[in-house]
Amino acid sequence: MVVTIIGIGLIGGSLALSLKETGLAHHIIGVDQSPDNQKQAIAIGLVDEIEADLAAAVGRADLVVVAVPMDAMLSVLPQVLDAATERQVVIDVGSTKATLLAHVNDHSNRARFVAVHPMAGTEYSGPSAAIPGLFRDKTLVICDAARSAEDAVARVEAVFGRLAMHLVYMDATAHDLHTAYISHISHITSFALALTVLEKEKEEQQIFALASGGFESTVRLAKSSPDMWVPIFRQNRVNVLDVLDEHIHQLQHLRELLNQEDYPAVYQQIQQANLIKKILK
Repeated sequence: MVVTIIGIGLIGGSLALSLKETGLAHHIIGVDQSPDNQKQAIAIGLVDEIEADLAAAVGRADLVVVAVPMDAMLSVLPQVLDAATERQVVIDVGSTKATLLAHVNDHSNRARFVAVHPMAGTEYSGPSAAIPGLFRDKTLVICDAARSAEDAVARVEAVFGRLAMHLVYMDATAHDLHTAYISHISHITSFALALTVLEKEKEEQQIFALASGGFESTVRLAKSSPDMWVPIFRQNRVNVLDVLDEHIHQLQHLRELLNQEDYPAVYQQIQQANLIKKILK
């Protein structure tokens, strides 16, 4: 295939590497507003060329991947669909779906669009963050597949099947609810923990010296880009607030148990939390 990737960051860049590695793409066209991203993407071989004209980049592709932040997605995706034809398939790789799908619900080329969310990533961003094999053995959520043309869905299934991803099907509302529980709360909690430590521990050298693997793994998501995460929180605000309220409730409960020095109850709470081991090996 000829593939156009709009937004050459961690996900777009990693997808470019995987498509080339598996032989699914023989030519990749990159589109990115950042001159630095353009230069990096060419220099490290993520894309074969940069195209400044969005419509031209779309018109030459068999598969178009929109991998921009969620707020930008609301304006970029309709432009892509405006330029798409019946032979092409368009996907987004965004972390929220309900707002985006409602935005393009009545577009004349809606059937050529398949909404997907590869559940993969790191805390880093930009072309240099791209990783070969990032998607292998990860989950791909395909949203509202019935609204997309059968051949478009089949193309997406074939592509991501070759990338060794596990395919899951959800409607957009369910997707946004569950990603708030599984992904979005993890990020907002990590941001809060980083802010807490930075506020309480004024000695940066002490943080560096004492930070263990446990702390690093818990707070690593706090390195994630605000350009990416503020739009996600904005578009999934209701679900994030719901799970955040429950998280705050759990923290307050543990605080009260510690305040009362009720250590048997703390022990029971930790035992209850350990049940996650049955789900996450």
